[in-house]
Amino acid sequence: MTQRVDLSTVMDRISIDAVITGYAVAVDDGEWTDYQALFTPDGRADYRTAGGIEGPASEVAQWLSRTMLLFPVRQHLIVNRRLDLQDLGGYPGDGAQVQADYMNPMRLGNDAEGAGNGGGEAPPTAPNFVSGGRYVFDLLRTESGWRIRGVTVHEKWRSLSGTLVTG
Repeated sequence: MTQRVDLSTVMDRISIDAVITGYAVAVDDGEWTDYQALFTPDGRADYRTAGGIEGPASEVAQWLSRTMLLFPVRQHLIVNRRLDLQDLGGYPGDGAQVQADYMNPMRLGNDAEGAGNGGGEAPPTAPNFVSGGRYVFDLLRTESGWRIRGVTVHEKWRSLSGTLVTG
C-alpha cells in the first residue's frame, strides 16, 4: 500500500467515525433533520429488537421524534467500534460496515420522583431507563461524504428503575 492509500484510509476512518458520532448526537438532541441527513436517500433503519419500527430513515425519524418525547434526558454512548472498509485489492472501496456496542441511559419524563415535588425543586435527571446492545451500520461513500445506507439495532438488555406515574 502506498502512503496515499494509507492516508485515504485514515481519512475514511475519521469521516466514518464522525458519521457514527453524529448519529448519536442527533438522536440525543432530537435533531431529526440532522439524523435524516446522515443517511443515503434510500437509507433505512431497523429498531425492531428495541420495540421500534423498520423502514426508510425519514419514517423512522418521525417515529423517533414522537417516541423520544418520553425521554427528555438521553445520552447514547457508542463504543467498541469495529470498522471494516471495503477492500478492492489493496485499495479502499466505497462501502464500509461498523459494528459498535452502545449503552443508552435515558430519563423517563413522567416519573414519581419528579412529580409532586412542590415545584420548588428541579426534577431529577438521573437515568431510570437504560438499554444496551450493538449497532450494525452499513455505510456508503457518496458525493457528499460517507452516509448511512442502513442501521440495525440489536438490543441485548434493558433496565427500568424507579416508580413510574402514568396518566
